[in-house]
Amino acid sequence: MDFIKINPADNVVVALKEIEGVPAGHKKAHVTIKKGEPIIKYGNPIGYATEDIAEGEWIHTHNLKTGLGEILEYNYTPNFKALESKEPSTFKGYVREDGKVGIRNEIWILPTVGCVNDIAKMVQKEAQIYVKDQIDAISYFAHPYGCSQLGDDHLNTQKVLTGLAKHPNAAGVLVMGLGCENNTIEQFKEMLGEYDEKRVKFIICQEEADEVGASLEKIKELIEYAKTFKREDIPSSKLIVGLKCGGSDGLSGITANPLVGAFSDRLISEGGSTILTEVPEMFGAEMLLMDRCVTREVFDQTVELINNFKNYFIRYNQEIYENPSPGNKKGGISTLEDKSLGCTQKGGTAPVVSVLKYGEMVHTQGLNLLQSPGNDLVAATALATSGAHIVLFTTGRGTPFGCPVPTVKISTNTDLYTRKRNWIDFNAGRLVEGMDMQEATDEFYDYLMKLASGEIKTKTEQNDIRDIAIFKDGVTL
Repeated sequence: MDFIKINPADNVVVALKEIEGVPAGHKKAHVTIKKGEPIIKYGNPIGYATEDIAEGEWIHTHNLKTGLGEILEYNYTPNFKALESKEPSTFKGYVREDGKVGIRNEIWILPTVGCVNDIAKMVQKEAQIYVKDQIDAISYFAHPYGCSQLGDDHLNTQKVLTGLAKHPNAAGVLVMGLGCENNTIEQFKEMLGEYDEKRVKFIICQEEADEVGASLEKIKELIEYAKTFKREDIPSSKLIVGLKCGGSDGLSGITANPLVGAFSDRLISEGGSTILTEVPEMFGAEMLLMDRCVTREVFDQTVELINNFKNYFIRYNQEIYENPSPGNKKGGISTLEDKSLGCTQKGGTAPVVSVLKYGEMVHTQGLNLLQSPGNDLVAATALATSGAHIVLFTTGRGTPFGCPVPTVKISTNTDLYTRKRNWIDFNAGRLVEGMDMQEATDEFYDYLMKLASGEIKTKTEQNDIRDIAIFKDGVTL
C-alpha cells in the first residue's frame, strides 16, 4: 500500500512512502479540488485550496491555507456515548500512607530556587550508591525559577514544585532551599499543606556548614522510609496517564495517536483516567472535544480553556495559528487544523469529564483536559504535576527528553523506531504495515502494565533523562 485514505469523506490520501513526487506523510489530491474548496482529512476540513488542484497533485503549504479565525462562538451540542465498563486488570504498585498509588519507589530532590540546582546535582550524584533493593531512582529536578518572579509566574513555580512533592511515584522528597529566595521554605510548606514529615524533608543551604553532607543524612532517612513500601496488586482504575505528542509527522494521526486513543478508551473503561493537554493544538478540533463534554459546565470550562489561550496569543500580538512547526511541515502537516485533528485523537472517544487548571490534580475519573501550552517539556511537566503516573509521548521525528515520571516514546513510523532505539519504546508504525489496531492496542496495554509494575523501564529512565519546565508568562525582576 502506497497511500492511505483515513476517512471515507476525505478528498486527500496520505503517502506511506515517498512516491509520485509526494514525500512520505504528505497529502495528494484524491479528486480534483477547485480554488476555495475545503481540503478534507480525518473527515473534517483542514483548510482551503489557494488554487485549483488536480487529482494526484501534492497538497501542502504552497496550495493550502488554514480556515481558522480568531475568537469563536461555540454552542453546546452534546454528542457522545459513555464507554462500556470493563473489569479492571491489575499491576504491581505501591500504596502510600495517604491512599495514593505510585508505580515507582523513588527519592526526589526539589530545589525551591535555581540557585541550588548544582547543590542538588551534587547530592543526587553522591546518593546513587543507595539506588538498590526497593529504591528505583534518586533524582533531582533543576529549573531556573523560584526567585525574581511575580504574580502568576511565582504561583506557577509553587504549583509545579508542590505538585511534584505530592506525587506518589516519589516515596520520599527532599525540598532544598537557599534561604533568601522569594519561594521560601515557609511559603512552600504553606502551599504544600498537610504533609508526612517522614516522607517530605527540608533543608536550607545557607543555614548549613556542609549542605551536601546534611542533605545526604536526610536522604538516608528518606530511603529507610521508602524501604517500608512493597509492590502489591493494584487495580488499573488507579492509573492516571498523560497524553502528549511532539515532533509530529503525517503519520501521527494515522498510527501512534489513534493507538494512544484506543489505550485511553480501554483504561477509562476500566475506571482509570487520562489527561489531554497542549491547548493550542486543540485549535481547529476543539468542537469535537466540546461535543463530548459530559455537562454544560464542563463545556463552558472547555470554551474558557480555548479562548483564554487564544487571548494569550493576542495579548502578545502573536498569530493564533502560527503552527505547525518547521519539523511538522517537513513531516507532512500543513495547517493547524491538520495538526490538531491528528493530535486530539490521543483522547480516543471517551466523554470529557473535567477541565483542569495548570497545576491542578486529577479529581474525576475519565478523560480530563488540562491547561498547558504545547511545548513538550512544559506540557509533560504539567501532566506529571496533575498526577500522571506515566506520560505517553507520540513522535514522528523523535526526541530524547523525559519528564519526572516514566515517559514512553511511541514512534509513528518504523524507520524512526529502527534508527533511534535508544529513544523509542514502542513502534506504532506497524499499523500501516499490516498490524491490526486491536492487536497493537493489546500489545501496548500489556507493555504499559509491565511498565507500571516495574518489570521494564522506559528509555528515558534507562538513560536517566528527567527534565522539568515551568510555564512563564510575566516579568522577571
